[in-house]
Amino acid sequence: MKLASLAAVAALGMAVSGCASIVEGTTQSIAVTSSPVSGANCVLTSSEGTYYVTTPGNVTVHKTKNDLAVVCKRDGYQDTSTKISPHFNGATLGNVIAGGVIGVGIDAATGANFNYPDKFDVPMIAVAMPAPMTPASAAPAAPAAAPAAPATGS
Repeated sequence: MKLASLAAVAALGMAVSGCASIVEGTTQSIAVTSSPVSGANCVLTSSEGTYYVTTPGNVTVHKTKNDLAVVCKRDGYQDTSTKISPHFNGATLGNVIAGGVIGVGIDAATGANFNYPDKFDVPMIAVAMPAPMTPASAAPAAPAAAPAAPATGS
C-alpha cells in the first residue's frame, strides 16, 4: 500500500514538472511605452482584472488566453485604444510529453499556457493645435481716418 502511494506521488510530481503554471507562473510583467512621448496614463483590462501604468513603465498582469484591452491618454495627444494578444507558450508541451493531462488542464484554467509580449508600444498621435494668433490677426484693423477738411481763412 505504501509503495503504491509513493508511486502515485512520484507520478504526480513528474506529471506536473513541466506545468506552465509552476514553471512560468500565472502572472507576467509587460514593459509598456508610448512613442513618441512618455507620461501617458494607460489602463489595461482583461478577463482577469484591470491594471494601470504610466509610460514608460512595467505592469504585472495575470496571464489569460484573452486579449488585453489597452487605453492610453495624455494631454496634447489623441486617446489611443489597442489590444495586446497573447500567444501560446511551449511550457505546456512538457505536460503533454510527460503525460500530465492534469497539468494541461491546470495551465488552461489559469491561463499559464499563454504569454503576452514582454514589450509593447502604444503609438500616440499629437492633436493638431490651432495656429497661434498674431497681434495683427488678434484685433480687427482700425478703420482709416477720414481726411481732414481744408482750413478756410475768414
